[in-house]
Amino acid sequence: MPKQAVPPIYPAAFSFKVEVTGVKGPYEGSFQEVSGISVKLNTEPLKEGGENTFIRRLPLPPQYENLILKRGVVLNSGLIGWARDAVEKFMIKPATVDVSLLDATQLPIATWSFLNAYPVALKISELKAQENAIACEILELAYDSFKRIK
Repeated sequence: MPKQAVPPIYPAAFSFKVEVTGVKGPYEGSFQEVSGISVKLNTEPLKEGGENTFIRRLPLPPQYENLILKRGVVLNSGLIGWARDAVEKFMIKPATVDVSLLDATQLPIATWSFLNAYPVALKISELKAQENAIACEILELAYDSFKRIK
């Protein structure tokens, strides 16, 4: 019996990059943390007449968490300009956001594409002199859906 090849498993925290359509710059895709890549189907109960042993549960449309991007503060950032336009001026310009998991040679192994993403929150981490930590900006994005494209 031939031995089956074991598929490679890549660590989630290896290396990744983020690309927002229309936003360019040397550090725009560098983030220390990305979270919220999640989808869930909720259900709606349906009681049927005459059936008392169970309640049927019907699927509802998918519910997506917000995508959260965290990085050190970048000066003159086009990405933060896009976010500020949305949260300060209510100028919403949806964009496609791609998050790619990279291998050791910085080539993408897997890519998730978030469609019609737009900023819903912009936060700055707590500033604490006694901890000597990097000041971080946290960008939260809502989106219509995501799919794995690679």
